[in-house]
Amino acid sequence: MDFNLSEEHRLMAETARRLAEDRLAPLAATLDRGEGRQAFLANLKELADAGFMALNVSAAYGGTEAGSVAFALAVEALGRGCAATGVTVSVTNMVGEVIQAVGSEEQKAAYLPKLADGRYPAGGFCLTETGAGSDPAGMKTRAVRDGDHYVLNGAKLYITSAEYAGIFVVWAVTDPDAAKGKGISCFLVETGTPGLVIGKAETKMGQTGSATNEVLFQDCRVPATALMGPENAGFKVAVGELAGGRIGIAALSLGIARAAMEAAKAYAKERRQFGTALADMQGLQWMIADRETELEAARLLVLQAAWLKDQGRSFAKEASMAKLYASEAAQRATYTALQIHGGAGYIRDYPLERFARDARITTIYEGTSEIQRLIIAREVLKAV
Repeated sequence: MDFNLSEEHRLMAETARRLAEDRLAPLAATLDRGEGRQAFLANLKELADAGFMALNVSAAYGGTEAGSVAFALAVEALGRGCAATGVTVSVTNMVGEVIQAVGSEEQKAAYLPKLADGRYPAGGFCLTETGAGSDPAGMKTRAVRDGDHYVLNGAKLYITSAEYAGIFVVWAVTDPDAAKGKGISCFLVETGTPGLVIGKAETKMGQTGSATNEVLFQDCRVPATALMGPENAGFKVAVGELAGGRIGIAALSLGIARAAMEAAKAYAKERRQFGTALADMQGLQWMIADRETELEAARLLVLQAAWLKDQGRSFAKEASMAKLYASEAAQRATYTALQIHGGAGYIRDYPLERFARDARITTIYEGTSEIQRLIIAREVLKAV
């Protein structure tokens, strides 16, 4: 088994690391205070120019064609510099992959180049609702056919990048009489469409630089050509793309955790107590060893899921395993790193408390840890 990265993968990871260090990390604390939006958008444009907003999209539509392994490596590196930027890149790539997978030729030609080159600062993935989070099949947003149009009504919740997304992939019920999950369709709705309303911004615990909003559809009228794929076949699309999105969040979790542990190791070498460096104390050495071992295991799970996806093989179970393990390991790593810093870790002069807050959501969005366990159990029991 060859664990070596290709030259293209190494180049992609190195470019992402350099951008994260030079552009993202210096802005992260400012974004965490709710400031710096214009600089954040400028960074998104620079990332688009470097090819990071359409990593798994065909070059015919302006994409990078770098694949899922490159995507995972890039999101890890970007998340290490700024989690809010990393999640924006992850979700935007997910939107691009949905459009490429099920969009018509006209839809792909119209929207993918704008995601790839940054004319759209980001893409929005409108699936979650108040009563349809872990159970997206329970959504209530409706799309009613009216001649050559559909009229959308409903509300989506916790939508990443809603305030600056240029295009939204939206799921809505088109056949309310169908069995649960069978009457759902997928639409493309561009920013500025009448009836598309960006609601209040959520005040969040972490990743505050990334906007999260309610998105409302109030008699939102879109042409019938906005439908992606066959009518009433959208739920399967959502489930498939969530699996790919979990690779991104697993990689993001790993990036946040790596940043926390790098800070902890540096601090442990510098800080002295009882006449010796913290790094020379066995108790702290064991803490570091445990977290580093977990993060290396998480990295291998992430890369395995990404590799399987690139090979066109089944990867849903592996993506859930990677997302579950990496996000849970990130909780332990960020809290261990904060603990090693002692009281200093609790103070905003150091980034540890931000890393801990940024990591917390990774066990929740793109499917909670509990949902991942259900998926994994279902898949492994099916194989018995």
